[in-house]
Amino acid sequence: MSSLQKTVLKNKMPTMRPPMISGTGLGRGGRKTGLGRGARRDFTPLSWNGYWDKREDVEVEGGDVFRVYRRGTLGPLLVLLHGGGYSALTWSLFVSHVCEMVECQALAFDQRGHGDSKTTDDVDLSADTLARDVGRVVDAVYRGQQPPVILVGHSMGGAVAVHTAYDQHLGGLAGLVVLDVVEGTAMDALTSMQSFLRTRPATFPSISNAVEWSVRTGQTRNTEAARISMPGQIKNLTTGHCATRDAEELAQSHSQSSQGEPPAEEAVVSAAPRSDAILEEEAEEEEETNKSQTQAPSSSSQETQFAKPNTVASPKYGWRIDLSSTEKYWSGWFQGLSTKFLASYPSKMLLLAGIDRLDRDLTVGQMQGKFQMQVLPQCGHAVHEDVPDRVAEVLATFMLRYKLTQPCGDFHRTFPAC
Repeated sequence: MSSLQKTVLKNKMPTMRPPMISGTGLGRGGRKTGLGRGARRDFTPLSWNGYWDKREDVEVEGGDVFRVYRRGTLGPLLVLLHGGGYSALTWSLFVSHVCEMVECQALAFDQRGHGDSKTTDDVDLSADTLARDVGRVVDAVYRGQQPPVILVGHSMGGAVAVHTAYDQHLGGLAGLVVLDVVEGTAMDALTSMQSFLRTRPATFPSISNAVEWSVRTGQTRNTEAARISMPGQIKNLTTGHCATRDAEELAQSHSQSSQGEPPAEEAVVSAAPRSDAILEEEAEEEEETNKSQTQAPSSSSQETQFAKPNTVASPKYGWRIDLSSTEKYWSGWFQGLSTKFLASYPSKMLLLAGIDRLDRDLTVGQMQGKFQMQVLPQCGHAVHEDVPDRVAEVLATFMLRYKLTQPCGDFHRTFPAC
């Protein structure tokens, strides 16, 4: 049984997302921030403009409008496709790193049904429709004059990238990079996906609460990544808008605060959760220690403890997309993926969080040298969020190897596994 299957069957955390490294706070690039036991972490959402140069709503033929984020103006174009349930903001930390390593530009957009994009049919998430969207968005932005393109996709986005390349929906394609998704493992996990989705909280009282849930359950190991990415995954249940709108206001209010504290309605919660909350390993150890020292917590500590999302009486935020309703499209994303990946013409790389993700076709293809492979251990499924600096090093090295760009400075060159 693959590690993905084992993780899903546990029904404790997202697919292929191991728990956070206990006792550490992880900031930009997945590096330790020095937060120790008892330290408070800031779960206040962050604004997009600290990572991207431009944000725009791009209308394509047919009236569909996609939220697009861009950075850089020179070099090859990285077109970044997020996974199911995520948004373009999931790439924020990765982009901030890779654009400092090599000369390149980046474009990420919220795929239909996700984030701030609005289409005439948000429920059509077929592989063909999503792949056509990629070509339409890039063409609408660059009017057929885009530089050499390197398609990069994570999970569902990786499948969409493969379909886009194989069906040639995008001109000038110079590279194809797929992050932590292979046909065999993905197809095996689909039978357990509905069970996993039912384990997630349906609502959250605040954006900060959603960010904290993301970190504590291991959806991402990187707190900064969760602070910028999570607002794109949920929506305000009152207005129906993606939470990025509220997050931007909160981020601005937080940055302007003279005392450096989050706004009252998004107060940072304590790192010491109560008994029914989602605990990190070290938090569990600390709780046991506290129990041995005192019989009951003080009233002040109870007021700041992490509230379990499902117990919230008046929820304010819910998931932006109902992933369970997209089940009919799941097999179409992944079926035949390995064959199409190997048959696609551009230079290819597969970046995995574990070697056991490879299926038979990819194993044979790797032995034949049909693609590069890189394994990043000690990170979860969302590798670009967990260790964005390491993923950036891998992608920068890939671009330099195929002479697609030139370096902007010194960085660690990552040699491929094959």
